[in-house]
Amino acid sequence: MKLKNIILASIFLAIPTQVQADPGAFLEITLKIAGENRQAAVSIYSKFKRPFLDTVTGAESKMLLVRPLDVQVLHGFATKADAQAYLESKLFNDDVVVALKPHLEAKPEIRIYSAPLND
Repeated sequence: MKLKNIILASIFLAIPTQVQADPGAFLEITLKIAGENRQAAVSIYSKFKRPFLDTVTGAESKMLLVRPLDVQVLHGFATKADAQAYLESKLFNDDVVVALKPHLEAKPEIRIYSAPLND
């Protein structure tokens, strides 16, 4: 699949599939992946999205952004503690990281943000 098509696919994948509560925290993972490996990243995202939403404590949303220089996955969680726990989970370390590792050009950038309180 050409990069243009992958970017279009990412726009589709970024649309939430259901209405969810506003997350209390976000986990942002930025991945440097070469253009020829972007489709693999999209496939890995698709494979693990449902298990993430169904099994991870506090998981509220997951979106994929395929950008010209990188791929970014934005996860919504109920709390910062839930986001940190996911980074230590079997699903993340034994499944997602293992699947992505052959496609990475650099160490991922990982950040956790607190979401503003709802007014």
